[in-house]
Amino acid sequence: MIKKATTLEEQVVLLRQRGVVITCEEKARECLLDIGYFRLCSYLFPFEKTYPNLSNRTHEVVDGTKLSDAVALYYFDFDLRNILNRYISRIEVALRTYITYSLSNKYKNSPTWFVDPNVMKASYIRDFDDVYEAIKKKSVIKRHHQKYINDKYAPAWKTIEFMTFGNIESLYLNLKNPADKLDICRHFGVNQTAIFENYIKTVRTLRNTCAHGGVLFDMRLPQSIKNGPAGHFPRLSSNNLSSSLKVVEFFIGTISVNRLKEMCGLICNALSTLYSSNPRLEETLKKTAGVLQYKK
Repeated sequence: MIKKATTLEEQVVLLRQRGVVITCEEKARECLLDIGYFRLCSYLFPFEKTYPNLSNRTHEVVDGTKLSDAVALYYFDFDLRNILNRYISRIEVALRTYITYSLSNKYKNSPTWFVDPNVMKASYIRDFDDVYEAIKKKSVIKRHHQKYINDKYAPAWKTIEFMTFGNIESLYLNLKNPADKLDICRHFGVNQTAIFENYIKTVRTLRNTCAHGGVLFDMRLPQSIKNGPAGHFPRLSSNNLSSSLKVVEFFIGTISVNRLKEMCGLICNALSTLYSSNPRLEETLKKTAGVLQYKK
C-alpha cells in the first residue's frame, strides 16, 4: 500500500517515536520544510540501530541521536558537493583540452578525426550522430554550419568543446590505437589504460552524484577503484567516498599543485564545521565515508 503524505507536525512526532532528539520543534519544522523529510532521512540512516542493513529496518536510532546531527551531515554533504563540482570541472576541462590538442595535432589531415575510421572504432562512428544532435544546437556550431554548409561536422576543437563528461569518456574508450590511449593517460601520470579508464569512471560517477544532488557521505561506487598512482585501496573501502576523493586529488595534483592545496583546504574547513557541531560525527563519517584525512 502506498503511504500517505504527512504534515510537518506528524513528521516531528514520527521522528520522536524513532528516538530522534528534537530540542526545538519550531527549528525542526523549519529544517523539514527546507530539506524535506525523505531527504533528511538519508542523513539519519547511519544513526539507525540496524545500519547499514536496508531490509527489515525499524528506523529506530541509537540513543542520543539528535536531529541536528543529521542536519549538520546534510550541510556538510551540501558544502562538499559544491567544492567537488568546482574541481571536477577542472579535471573535465583538462581532459577535454588534452585529448583535443594531442589528437588534433597528431591527425592534422583529419580535422574531424572523431569520426575517422582510422582513429575511432566503427561502432562509435555509427552512433556519433546521436551525440552530435545535442552539440549542433550550440550557437558556435550553428554558426560553423551556416558558414561551411558542406561540413557534416565541425572540427574537433569545436565539437569536443561541447561534449559532456560522459561523451568524453566514451570518446577515449573508443579510440582505436592503443598508443593514443596511452599517450593521454601518461599525460595525467597513469601508465596503464585500464587504471586510467577506472579513474575516469570514478570521477564521472562522483560528478554525476554531485550534479544531481545525490548523497555523498554514504555513497558507494558501482565499481571498485583499482590500485594505482592514486593509492592502494583495501577491498572493503575501494568504492566509498574517501577512496573516490583520492582519485580526484590525484587528478587535480597532476593539473595544479596549488589547486590541490586549495581543494584540500576547503574540504578540511567543511569537516571542521561538521565536527564543531558534534565531535562524535567524526566517528559517524569514518563508518560511512571512510577515513577523511584532511588536516590544517
